[in-house]
Amino acid sequence: MQKKVPSRSAGDAAEALVTLMERLRAECPWDRKQTFQTLSGYLLEECYEAMDALAREDFAEVEGELGDLLFEIVFLAQLGKERGDFDFASVARRIHDKMVARHPHVFGEARVHDADGVRVQWEELKRKEREKEGRPPSPFDGVPRALPALLKSVRLAARAADLGFDWERDADVLAKLDEEVAEFKAELASPAGGDPAARKGRVASEIGDLLFTVVNVARRHGVDPEAALQGTNDRFRRRFEEVARRARAAGKEIKGTPLAELDALWDAVKEEEKKEEGIS
Repeated sequence: MQKKVPSRSAGDAAEALVTLMERLRAECPWDRKQTFQTLSGYLLEECYEAMDALAREDFAEVEGELGDLLFEIVFLAQLGKERGDFDFASVARRIHDKMVARHPHVFGEARVHDADGVRVQWEELKRKEREKEGRPPSPFDGVPRALPALLKSVRLAARAADLGFDWERDADVLAKLDEEVAEFKAELASPAGGDPAARKGRVASEIGDLLFTVVNVARRHGVDPEAALQGTNDRFRRRFEEVARRARAAGKEIKGTPLAELDALWDAVKEEEKKEEGIS
């Protein structure tokens, strides 16, 4: 299929979008009411919708979702312009200048040999920028506190590993995983007396330790734990929907079906899916 030819340059399209946003702020009652706080939720929502389209490799949808995300950025830039703090042009210039400065191997004389070398150079440049700005150093500078927990675990663990705080062998991290599983089981098996809130907190702490260790296993094997979990979510949803369909076909509502029957349906669906995957 022939690809669409852009009808205008990127600059013209961006300028038209900025002009549109100015008019919406001037003439639309809903747009006039929005603030940085009210738009933050929409920004996050559009990010997740774009990520979903990317995961499905639905590129027509990706185009639309990226447009929605860009609109939120233009909207926020317009609010910044109204405050006199920044505008879309200054945002674009700032990220342009930052990317030039962060890529001395492209725009300067630096030499790196692979993607890992680029990443190490990137972090060193960020460290120097922070020092120049007089900001107190932290090994986790640049890891946003507001990141989703799973992604934040990946970033924190990777940063610590870059600084040498990592297991030497896969066997060591797997031993740590076994240790965390044992501690979690021990907490669940402990007497339930005492403060229920305190017990719940201890269980939550053990679950957190277990998840963090699993993230490290994934990191060491080059697996994105977010994508891995999304894949499991998709499989679970697909299989359970088929279980529900088969239960209805047998004249039963899934909620009232005995667990043993649901397990049997689940196993059948799972085995059929595996056979289909093996054939393909």
